[in-house]
Amino acid sequence: MTELLFVFTVVFVGYVLYEVFKTVSRPASAGATHGACAPAAAKTADTPAVDAAVAEPAEVAVAVVEESAPVAEESAAEEKVMALHNPATGETAAVPTNYRFAKKWIKEALVAEGLLDRIYKNAELEGDTSQKVKDALERLKGLAKYQA
Repeated sequence: MTELLFVFTVVFVGYVLYEVFKTVSRPASAGATHGACAPAAAKTADTPAVDAAVAEPAEVAVAVVEESAPVAEESAAEEKVMALHNPATGETAAVPTNYRFAKKWIKEALVAEGLLDRIYKNAELEGDTSQKVKDALERLKGLAKYQA
C-alpha cells in the first residue's frame, strides 16, 4: 500500500512540474510585454486614439533614431571582419572569439607575424597571457594579408 501511495505521489508531482514548466515556457503576446521594443509605427497603429501631446514626443524620438541610424551602420561595417584567409593554402575560417577555438593555421600565423612569441596551450591561457592573446587576435584581424 505504501509503494502505491509513493507511485501516485511521484506521478502527481511530475504532472504539476510539467504544467508549471509548460506555462512558464509559453511565449507572451508580443504587444503586451515587448511594447518598448516595437517600432514607433507599430505602436501608433495598435492604439486607436492618440493624443496630440503623446504623438509629438513619439515623432521627435523617431526623428532622433533616424538621424543616429547611419552612424551605427558605419561603425558596424568597420568592425565587421567575419573571416580570415590563409594566404598559403587559400583556406577561409571564421574569426575565432576565443584562442582555444582558433584553427591551427591562425595560431601559426600569430607566431609568424610576430604577434605572439609561441603557440600557447589551453592550460597556459590565464591572466596576462589571455589578454596578450586577445590583443594579438585583434591585430591579426586588422592585417590586410589575412582578411577574406
